[in-house]
Amino acid sequence: MELDIQCEEMSPSRWAELLSTMKSCKTIRLDDCNLSSSNCEDLSSIISTNPSLTELKLNNNELGDAGIEYLCKGLLMPSCSLQKLWLQNCNLTSASCETLRSVLSAQPCLTELHVGDNKLGTAGVKVLCQGMMNPNCKLQKLQLEYCELTADIVEALNAALQSKPTLKELSLSNNTLGDTAVKQLCRGLVEASCNLELLHLENCGITSNSCWEISAVLSNKSSLTDLSVGDNKIGDSGLALLCQGLMHPNCKIQKLWLWDCDLTSASCKDLSRLISTKETLTEISLIDNNLRDSGMEMLCQALKDPKSKLQELWIRECGLTTACCKAISSALSVNKHLKVLHMGENKLGDAGVELMCEGLLHPNCNIQSLWLGNCDLTAACCATLATVMATKQCLTELDLSYNSLEDEGIRKICEALRNPNCNVQQLILYDIFWSSEVDDELRALEESKPEVKIIS
Repeated sequence: MELDIQCEEMSPSRWAELLSTMKSCKTIRLDDCNLSSSNCEDLSSIISTNPSLTELKLNNNELGDAGIEYLCKGLLMPSCSLQKLWLQNCNLTSASCETLRSVLSAQPCLTELHVGDNKLGTAGVKVLCQGMMNPNCKLQKLQLEYCELTADIVEALNAALQSKPTLKELSLSNNTLGDTAVKQLCRGLVEASCNLELLHLENCGITSNSCWEISAVLSNKSSLTDLSVGDNKIGDSGLALLCQGLMHPNCKIQKLWLWDCDLTSASCKDLSRLISTKETLTEISLIDNNLRDSGMEMLCQALKDPKSKLQELWIRECGLTTACCKAISSALSVNKHLKVLHMGENKLGDAGVELMCEGLLHPNCNIQSLWLGNCDLTAACCATLATVMATKQCLTELDLSYNSLEDEGIRKICEALRNPNCNVQQLILYDIFWSSEVDDELRALEESKPEVKIIS
């Protein structure tokens, strides 16, 4: 049994009602429910008396250090079976870390700890690392985003990594680590016995100077399948170094996020080689890099390679225009694996989307999710898009937000949604002007096809 409630103010009567339900729940989620330390006393009792409870999510509640102290009393009970604990943005400080350290040291059942977006600081997380080093700790996932960490944390983290072969996921994004600390962390990861699968280092002050060390992790840790270094200024030279590790036979990368990394079309030669030869790679994000049409054309050539197994390509805000759309269309007509294509905030125009639709309509194309928000589109391309919607039953999600489609364009899209062959389940239409008459049509359409969700 699961309890999943979000964004609800808890009256005393409602809370009392839920407490009786929680006694038999396997999963409890109470994100954004205005909970405080007083609620944690009740939750502590639930944790200690409900042996079925394995997952507890309390994100975005003002629990504070006092609340965590209450929770941990339940977590420390021998009867506690909790495996996953989410406490993101709960107004915690370093004071909570001593209590959580006790839980890590005492509870081998706890495998996931998510404490991001709390002001734990370097001193607090050093205390958590002490808990991780206890032989009883079997932690597999540790999320420490936005925890106000500095370079000084790395020595403690490396010591914990050395002693923790169970750790599979480590997220340190949005902390001011810098190159020196990231180099030190990577050297520790190469030496550590853990089989790390996920490493997130977004917005950590990384430049090309530490990319060789990250590359060494990629070539040494075949377990690493998910790497995110987005929002770091690694540039084309840094990407070239990363690709040496990514192209290593030991590397089994599946998901690679390189958004806003100061990449240009010069990086696309290396990226194309990666996409066309690394058969494990299924998802890549290149959002907000100035790849331009020439870079996109190189990526499209890679997508046509039979060895490419890419399923998701995120290229929003990459300086693309109509000029690259013929190459995209050609790639779509050949590639059978690509399922998600994010192309928003590029000046594709109606002519560009018309060209893309030729590829989308090809029998080889299996696109399920297509994002074209803010692409300078008008009603002129909507008839062709409507044909795609009514023809390609694989297409289940379409984003056309921030385009001047107006009544004429929206009516064509509605007509496609009414087609029995249309399988679009989510249509996203943010910030598009239409009349009250068209609004009535959209509401009627949602009523007649309840499986369709129109978001506007």
